[in-house]
Amino acid sequence: MSEFPARPLPALTEDTAPFWTAGERGELLIQQCDHCRYYIHPPTGFCPQCESRETHFQPVSGRGFVETFTVNHKQWMPGLPERYVLALVRIAEQDDVRLATNIVGCDPDAVTFDMPVRVRFEQAEDLWIPLFAPEEVFAPENAA
Repeated sequence: MSEFPARPLPALTEDTAPFWTAGERGELLIQQCDHCRYYIHPPTGFCPQCESRETHFQPVSGRGFVETFTVNHKQWMPGLPERYVLALVRIAEQDDVRLATNIVGCDPDAVTFDMPVRVRFEQAEDLWIPLFAPEEVFAPENAA
């Protein structure tokens, strides 16, 4: 069961659809430049490093670190919890790629800066929302 109820969903475009749908396969896809290998997020089809328009979506490890976060204390929509974590997670592959997300699988008070996290996906209609949980949630002794 999801920790969150139905949420407003992003609009799919040709540039963003692979990012929002790859979670069905358990993959976190980030756009990457074919020429300089720079990761690009949000996906635009254009590399800001070398200005190439030749890009593709590349699976990444799904690991990252909490760059910054805030704990929400207000129920903004019916069904949303009063306390949850909004965060920017930087992916392990490239420090300047950050994903706006929720930290799940732990008490909001347990979240810390630079905390190692790993992606997990929540299905919402035909989309798969990348959320992140503390790395220790995935440790073998915590596996069901």
